[in-house]
Order: sequence, then C-alpha cells, then structure tokens
Amino acid sequence: MVKFFYGYTARGAVEGGVGSRILYRRPFEAELAKAVEAFDFNAETNPHVTTTGQGYLPLPGATNYVASGVGHKRPNVADYVLREWRGEVKAFLAREHAVDAESLAVVVYQGEAFLAALAGPDTPADVAATEREAFLASGATHAVVAVLASAGPNALSAGRLVSNLAGGNADALAWDADTIRAKAVEALAYSKEWSVVSD
Repeated sequence: MVKFFYGYTARGAVEGGVGSRILYRRPFEAELAKAVEAFDFNAETNPHVTTTGQGYLPLPGATNYVASGVGHKRPNVADYVLREWRGEVKAFLAREHAVDAESLAVVVYQGEAFLAALAGPDTPADVAATEREAFLASGATHAVVAVLASAGPNALSAGRLVSNLAGGNADALAWDADTIRAKAVEALAYSKEWSVVSD
C-alpha cells in the first residue's frame, strides 16, 4: 500500500505557505497513489526519469483538489504579504488572489531515492537528519517533494532560470545560447504578469 511523506520542500502544500496548496488531501492522495502505482520509476526503462526512484507525475484529473501557486500581479500593495522564503524576505501575492489551477504535477521519490537525495549536497545536514528520522518513523513508502499546481504559460521564473544556469539543473548545462535567450524572454514576460502566492 502506498503511503506518502511530505518532504520539507513540499510541506507548505499541506500546512500552508508559499506556492501550491492541497485543498482536499484525501482525494488528492487517492489520485496520486493510483499514478504512483502505474508509474515506472526505473531510469533504465522510463525515458522521463533521469534518476531511478524519482518521478514527475502529471495529475490532470486532480486540479480541483488543489489551489494554484500563482496569480496575476496586482497594483495594490495590500494584496501582498511578506514571507521568509529560502533565506530571504520576499513579497508574495496573498493566497486569496490565486487563480484556479490549470495543470497539476507532483514530484515523488521512492523511499530509497528520497533518503539518497537527503544525503546529497543540496540538503543542509541538520535538515537531512531531521527529515530522515521523520521519514523512517512515518512508515511511508514514497516522499512528495513538490506539488506543482500551475496556471498561465509554462515558463521558468527569472530566479529559477538563473539558478538552473548556475548549476541548479543538470539539463541546463546542455542548453545552447538560442535556447537560453528564448527561455530568458519567456521568464521576463512571465515575471511581468504573474506572481507566486502565499498564505
């Protein structure tokens, strides 16, 4: 039986915070469990998996169970909230201004893959130790590491684009100059129209 643990990068989707939010957890997890059971997590047999045990699972039938993580930018300062996010204080659009989710995907790791990722260089040691202990104690089979309830164009934010180019995404190492310029144009247009939301 599939049982989910929400990793620290996805916990806000359950508890409230920055980005996407799960509104109806039980039906959301039922849909996710069906997707997990049908998904091939083997990188040798699945061309969409780069690391065995990790998966990107689209859930088009579950958009009604989530709130998107974005909304249209607004001119009123009162429509925004200040939140600490990844070590910085930033302004986010208040959750009430989020638009309906148009698409939904969930990044899920099998247990061993999640524990291996925690041991990697991207996770602070104190966070890794706490997460490892919590995951093992939960009896979960899989870890949810991102809930991506989206709307609007499929573009990277400017910050994510820069992070990817600075080594945050291995696929970005293969991008040529024309691809980078095109993604930069998309990111700039996106940043002028859309804002990430927060509770």
